This record gives sequence, C-alpha cells and structure tokens, in this order.
Amino acid sequence: MADGRFFGDGLTYLNPSDLKGKLIAIEGTDGVGRSTHIEMLQEWLEVQGYGVITTGWTRSNLMSKTIEVAKAGNILDRWSLSLLYATDFADRLEHQIIPALRSGFIVLADRYIYTAFARDFVRSGDRKWIRDVFGFALIPDLVCYLRIDVETLALRVIETTGMNYWESGMDLRLGADLYESFKKYQSLLIEEFDKMAEEFRFNVVDARKSPEEIQEELRGHILPVLPGHKRAGASEQVPA
Repeated sequence: MADGRFFGDGLTYLNPSDLKGKLIAIEGTDGVGRSTHIEMLQEWLEVQGYGVITTGWTRSNLMSKTIEVAKAGNILDRWSLSLLYATDFADRLEHQIIPALRSGFIVLADRYIYTAFARDFVRSGDRKWIRDVFGFALIPDLVCYLRIDVETLALRVIETTGMNYWESGMDLRLGADLYESFKKYQSLLIEEFDKMAEEFRFNVVDARKSPEEIQEELRGHILPVLPGHKRAGASEQVPA
C-alpha cells in the first residue's frame, strides 16, 4: 500500500494531508435505509455548523445515465457491471469527494467501495480483481454498516420500493422468481458484508431497530471523528 489513506496504490498526484474534511460511509444491502439516515445525518451535522455534501452510487454526472440505460436491458455481464460502477466512483471521487475533503467538508457516502466488493465477489468468487480495480480509492475515516437479516429485509422491501431485477440478482439465476432470487442474493451479500465488517472494522448498527435508535447510534459513532466535536452532543435526542 503506497499510503495509509488509500486502499491500494492510491493517486500519485494527491497528498492526503491536504484533505481536511472527513469521509464517512454508510454501507448495507439494498433497502436497508441508508438514504433516509444520511438525510437525517446531513441535517444534524449542518445544524452543528459543519459543511456537508452527500454522494452515492451511480450519481456521477459522467456515468449515472449510462448505467441506468445499461441496466435497463438486463444483459450486462459481471465485468461490464463492475467497471461501470468503478468509473462512476472514480468520477465522483475526482469531482465531488476530493474537492469537498480539501475544503474541510464532511462527506457522507451512501454506499462506498465495499458494496462493489460484495456484489462482484458474489458474482465471481474472486475478491482480488475488484479490490485491485479500486486501489485508487480513499479509505473512509468511518464506515457504519447497517446490518439486517434477510427475512426482515425482504418484508421491508416488499412494503416500500418493491423488488427489481438487479437487487434480486436475477442475472445469477438463483431462483425461479424475484422473491426467491432476492432472498438468496441478498443473503449472499449480507454474508460478504459480515466478513468485511470484521476485516475492515466497520461499526455495525442493527438496522432492525427503530429509526430513532439507529440514528442515535450512528451519531454516537460519528461524533468522535468530527473536527472539534463536543462529547455532550452524544446525548442529544433524535427529533421525532
């Protein structure tokens, strides 16, 4: 590893000491509630006076529409899918994440490279290739993993957004229908996230708890990494 701030060889032009902000990633499977909690965290941090930006999977100006169109055909192979997401991440890192960190902002990432690791491993069984691809990535200052069991997740998704082709892993032919395939695919992802939680020392948060309890726990993990934080804030009540 070229620098302790990078996952692999890093970016030769970037001096990590120039990055004054903090990178916080919220990880977890599809439908676990990441986006909702990031919105709440952003509001909470801004009230305390921090500059905050959010970033998420497939939100780059360069690749978001391309990925949307490519996935609509349901014909992408594992290599194409992984490289499209890597390109999206690289664009966001260059144009969103690094500039914000240089300016001292808090960056809240809705998913990070670990989602790519989990998805690619489930499809290939090969951890090394995808991790080499993302060797340029910055290591977050904090990763919070919203963990849930597949039975609870399936019910939650059915009641909200519903299941789709890719979130159900239908390209892997794991089951005869969306529901069966969803449970098998998401079980495999959860298993891989659990392994990475130990390997990379994620802060694991039980996503089966109430939104208020989850938010309070997330804030408790985030406070110690914030510049000039006040520990008294850890006892703040989460707004109803």
